[in-house]
Amino acid sequence: MCYSAMVKQRYSEYVRVFGARVDIDEFARLYVFRSQGGAVKIPKGMDANFDEPGTDGERAIKSLIQTYNKSNSEKWEQEIFKQRRRLADAERALHAKPTKKAANDKRIATNRIEQMLGWLDDLKRTEPKSRDSRIFSKSYCPVMVFENGHRVVKPMRYLCRPAGMPASFDEKYPGCFNARRDNLEGFWKNQFGQTHGIVLATSFFENVSRHRLEDRELRHGESEENVRIEFRPQTGGVMHAACLWSRWIGPDGSELLSFAAITDEPPAEVAATGHDRCIIPIDPGNIDAWLDPNGDLVKSYAILDARERPYYEHRLAA
Repeated sequence: MCYSAMVKQRYSEYVRVFGARVDIDEFARLYVFRSQGGAVKIPKGMDANFDEPGTDGERAIKSLIQTYNKSNSEKWEQEIFKQRRRLADAERALHAKPTKKAANDKRIATNRIEQMLGWLDDLKRTEPKSRDSRIFSKSYCPVMVFENGHRVVKPMRYLCRPAGMPASFDEKYPGCFNARRDNLEGFWKNQFGQTHGIVLATSFFENVSRHRLEDRELRHGESEENVRIEFRPQTGGVMHAACLWSRWIGPDGSELLSFAAITDEPPAEVAATGHDRCIIPIDPGNIDAWLDPNGDLVKSYAILDARERPYYEHRLAA
């Protein structure tokens, strides 16, 4: 299961390579929702789309980002002040008479201060880092779809909540950031052949057992250890990852655009690490046919079969 991926967060890449249009209204709706207290995970890489705005819509979104960041900065600074006071009280208490409570307060305060100082540094950082473009479950990224005869880029959440499902679906089915190929006509029947998308990914991450990665049995008394592996095409190229997506509308009229990456049986080099799934990179020549399936399941399966098949190198992920 592809629990995380490194993706292209700059929608200008979709515009440059594919001539896609950007649905700036959907981006604006997402940022307004976040500014109103909506619980959404927008990576720093997506925010970077608006560092140098060129339109009124982009300028409006940049203003929302600045206000949101300022609010978070003030909130974290206040919490750091509170935790520093807690730390000082704990250290005085420990000096007078060591207690379990004082030691626990010192540990918690120290960890919280370190965590929020890291958040502040990251918030103020202007130089890009690769982690800015990494998505996890419920993170957002640009997804290219076909709409009214055009390739269009929209922001979507990585964990698909199909239309018609209750909002509690996310907690009941937390693995629906992936759509297994062998279940496309089952669980995903309302999306497969209907609402297809493409995400530009440069690598993906998986969890595997260390002993399987090392191609050995568990040693006597050894507990199973989980490690994270990053897979990247040997060529270093971009993968056009096949996705399914849905527009969910709640009883109150709220909307959610979300997607899942389609996964299939892995190539030999991925299977050799102990993992049993892999994303499907669409051949660039089939992108339009994939994005506009018109209900043709036979054609859709044929496109998945005609995928690109890069050799995946792997390394332990941080």
